[in-house]
Amino acid sequence: MAFLDATQCDAVDFPPGLNRACEEAEVPINGSSNVNIPVLGLAEIILRLQVEASQAKYKNFRSMYSSVVGAITTDVAAMVVPLDDHMVHRGHSVFDTTTLVNGNLYELDTHLDRFLDSAAKAKILPPFNRAMIREILMQTVAAGSCKDGTLRFWLSAGRGNFELSTKNCEASLYACLLERSPIQNISDEKVAPLKVVTSTVPIKPKMFATMKTTNYLPNALALREAEEKGAQAGIWLDEEGNVAEGNNLNVGFISEGELLLPPFDSILPGCTARRLLKLVPELVKKNIIPGLKGVTLAKISLAEAKKSAEMMLLGSFVTVLPIVEWDGKPVGNGKPGRISLALRQCLQQCMLTAPSDLLTPVPHIPSAHSTPSNASVASSYSKMSGPADHPSKCTVLQEPSSVLAGSEVDIKIKRQRIPEQMLPGLNRLANYPIAGT
Repeated sequence: MAFLDATQCDAVDFPPGLNRACEEAEVPINGSSNVNIPVLGLAEIILRLQVEASQAKYKNFRSMYSSVVGAITTDVAAMVVPLDDHMVHRGHSVFDTTTLVNGNLYELDTHLDRFLDSAAKAKILPPFNRAMIREILMQTVAAGSCKDGTLRFWLSAGRGNFELSTKNCEASLYACLLERSPIQNISDEKVAPLKVVTSTVPIKPKMFATMKTTNYLPNALALREAEEKGAQAGIWLDEEGNVAEGNNLNVGFISEGELLLPPFDSILPGCTARRLLKLVPELVKKNIIPGLKGVTLAKISLAEAKKSAEMMLLGSFVTVLPIVEWDGKPVGNGKPGRISLALRQCLQQCMLTAPSDLLTPVPHIPSAHSTPSNASVASSYSKMSGPADHPSKCTVLQEPSSVLAGSEVDIKIKRQRIPEQMLPGLNRLANYPIAGT
């Protein structure tokens, strides 16, 4: 992926219509007026975003879909969300995550079902039906051109204002693919045993704990508290003092050979934890893991939990993370549990060799880098500004030598009306190649 550096940005000869000089506004601070904050045009903003996006920390960002523009992009600089989206300024949105394993999405439909259930609880009406959302997710992954990673997707109450009410907003859908190391390359030796602490941050009320929203401030504060105490995760207790969950992962215990999982009535029903409810009986029946006797959903007090032989955190990509210390005291013998590690290996193997109802192959589509088709934004958007229910093709935006260019992906999406006030700006970009349609 090629980006312009800061020195190149200063020397860019912008296309006609984009030659807006940088304006400087004098902003007095504490009576002084020696600080000049630039006022930039669209082209300058794009170039600065490209410089920012060239940092190594973004190198695994592969593709993003946004219903705001009705397209997929593989340019990190274009992976943005509008400031007036209620996901940004109100936290009124839900999300979910699934894992890409060797070109297959693992438990896609399970995660999609939970995603839409969360949206219903958050009173967010999706802009597309389930089948269309699923297709968009598949195409987003295909455009990312990698075989292993994490797919995150969000449904927001939408953009339109900075108010609390969403009655005049239309929901927005976003998805982003992050490339990860293949699961089979992550050995037990590479997984550091965890230390956890009991969190003093109040757990979310049941109504909010059982839906997967982007309001993660309590989760972030619980993790920050743990990190300040030299641990890697916080453990929440419910109102009755029973163990509930980790700050963003489910928790499990091994007690007398039984895998104990807190019930899901007041916490998020984790997909990995639910998978273990089905997998463990099969493992026990075939005696795959000696000493494992079964799995039970059960309330477990803090005192009982701390007597467990093993403790673990559970999540979609991490599968099983063994815990060796809790509140400064060892869990079991203070080493990663044998059954915990065995469950981790079984889950990883399941993700690689699962039956077709769990693995969804991602069909190949032409790379966004292979068949560039330049067209103007004005042309692209004018073709999308017809009746809202009229189908259109979805464009993949990419990172060519100009700034952005595009090629078509043959999926159909709902057309979006373009507000009249946006058209002058789009026409101004008529000679600036961004997307192909």
